[in-house]
Amino acid sequence: MARGGRKPPEVSSGSMADIAFLLLIFFLVTTTIANDKGITMLLPPPPDPNQEDLEIKLQERNIFTILANSQDRLLVENEPYTGTMEELKDEVKKFVLNFGDPSAEGVEVYNSLPSSLKSFVNQNGKNPESSDDPTSGNAVVSFKANRGTTYDLYINVLDAIQGAYNEIYAERAGITVEEWLTLDRSDDIQKDMYDRARFGMPKAISIAEPD
Repeated sequence: MARGGRKPPEVSSGSMADIAFLLLIFFLVTTTIANDKGITMLLPPPPDPNQEDLEIKLQERNIFTILANSQDRLLVENEPYTGTMEELKDEVKKFVLNFGDPSAEGVEVYNSLPSSLKSFVNQNGKNPESSDDPTSGNAVVSFKANRGTTYDLYINVLDAIQGAYNEIYAERAGITVEEWLTLDRSDDIQKDMYDRARFGMPKAISIAEPD
């Protein structure tokens, strides 16, 4: 009997498709996708479309301006800046805690400061040509970058500004900056500490759209 009449054995492709599908499901379920956090910043809610436009004019001395150009050079308070980010943080801190011409609310905030921050104000602040006090609208830190500014400089400047506020809040709460950054506001005690540290002293940072 001739062997040429037999059909060659075949492998069922149906089971291979099932295996491939199961492998695809497995990788979809188990694979973790890198998620860049970027800048963690709470943005304000969108404005009410029915709200009238309010023109708010701030005294120039109540605005601490930081400009970054496309060559990564800084202009701070209209002067070329060559210092470090740590020094920039200190400059922001001095501006916020200036108390040059405090309002009644500003006086209340000053009286609520711990002795260490009062000493800081007395040594570095009370300049009548700088901010009035750290209450709302009386000390605003304005940062504007250029579209050519590098991401590193942009982040470093923001870190310096945020760091100045974090140091003030932490000292006001009587804890370290690291402890301040890990406060759990879902806990009543820690939330109370957080609110007392920020009492009358909002984080007033204005970030303009890049040129």
